[in-house]
Amino acid sequence: MKQFALPLCMVLLSVMFCRAQIKPLKFDKNGEFKIVQFTDVHFKYGNPASDIALKRINEVLDAERPDLVVFTGDVVYAKPAETAMRTVLACASSRKIPFVVTFGNHDNEQDKTRAELYDVVRSVPYNIQPDRGEADSPDYVLALQASDSNRDAALLYCMDSHSYSRLPDVKGYAWFTFDQVNWYRSQSAAYTERNGGKPLPALAFFHIPLPEYNQAAADESAILIGTRMEKACAPLLNTGMFAAMKEAGDVMGTFVGHDHDNDYSVMWHGILLAYGRFTGGNTEYNHLQNGARVILMKENVRTFTTWIRTKGGEIVDKTIYPDSYRKDDWRKRPPVGEK
Repeated sequence: MKQFALPLCMVLLSVMFCRAQIKPLKFDKNGEFKIVQFTDVHFKYGNPASDIALKRINEVLDAERPDLVVFTGDVVYAKPAETAMRTVLACASSRKIPFVVTFGNHDNEQDKTRAELYDVVRSVPYNIQPDRGEADSPDYVLALQASDSNRDAALLYCMDSHSYSRLPDVKGYAWFTFDQVNWYRSQSAAYTERNGGKPLPALAFFHIPLPEYNQAAADESAILIGTRMEKACAPLLNTGMFAAMKEAGDVMGTFVGHDHDNDYSVMWHGILLAYGRFTGGNTEYNHLQNGARVILMKENVRTFTTWIRTKGGEIVDKTIYPDSYRKDDWRKRPPVGEK
């Protein structure tokens, strides 16, 4: 495949022009906002095993026509990382769909650091994540505007769940730092205050599941919908992000990836803990047909509909938060024929 390089000034002008053309994220006239989550693409540029990942991404985008695309980590899985990343993101960019990326534990294992990859992502037209400043990969909030004004109506928290533990006596994956928990609390509190003391409906996206995913999945009283074929590979230390979200009262659900054989959603203390559907090709382990999770938010209400879309447009596990995850107490129903 031939590659042509534009002068840097032309690339920068193109990106600046595209950013200027991107409209604010906004509920449509029907009070709806659709998000497609792709996760664990594990893309290897030039490897035929990755072709199915691009095919599925394009198929889902054509079918769903979302307002926003969120890639929740492990997008690239081989060198050259920049070319691989641009190839995947072009699926959204070429359709002029706004998108963001939260990194996984494998993205920066190729030939680019997290900071370098973040800058690559930022340079792709229709990316809407903020400049990283001095951070390698900052956390940020996307505010969705009301359908009839520029009032903030909902929030999307996009966070970096890091890679691996840096403590020699703690194995496994990294955890949210206390600074991140405090950042979330301060952001949530500020938006709540501006909304007259009422928390805005919110969702959160990151790569590695919280420890609470395992707690919820192990609780026989919790309603779990979808496929669970492996234990959540969560960090061994818990710094309280879930507790912070529960106390703040804005986050309705969290959406992660990381574990390729899980795509379930489970209610835990009023917050939906959900996986996306593995999107990658045959470059990593997977026993589920690759696809994506779709989330349809509703304006001014704490509810959303979500489903998995797979090969050939098949839709599975369509649910409504919170109704699909509430127990039905049939004992309180009137007998058949009675009111």
